[in-house]
Amino acid sequence: MFTFLLVVHAIIAALLVTVILMQRSEGGGLTTGGSPSGLMSARGAADFLTRSTAILAGLFIAMSILLAVLAATRHDAIDTSLARPTAPAAAPAVPVAPVDAGVPGNVAAPASADNGAVPIAR
Repeated sequence: MFTFLLVVHAIIAALLVTVILMQRSEGGGLTTGGSPSGLMSARGAADFLTRSTAILAGLFIAMSILLAVLAATRHDAIDTSLARPTAPAAAPAVPVAPVDAGVPGNVAAPASADNGAVPIAR
């Protein structure tokens, strides 16, 4: 139901923007001035647009309050799928076995800048 009301609210908002932009202002609206030879006179169209703006604005405010109340009283779990992940815990330190010079084959490798890469003979 909340999603349905949210869609209706978006439609009301789009209609409100459209009706406001159709109205004539001092600088001129999006429409050309209504001609008296049309179905409605310019004055009748202005009255209709003014009334529809007031009605849509009232509906928009009422829907905003209703949606706010419904959102506050919902008992759904909060969706945290877009939440930032927390930093991973530090990895445990790996114990290093002591190097015993007396045991054959147990020799510490010299520290080098090649990070353990094996050189290729040419």
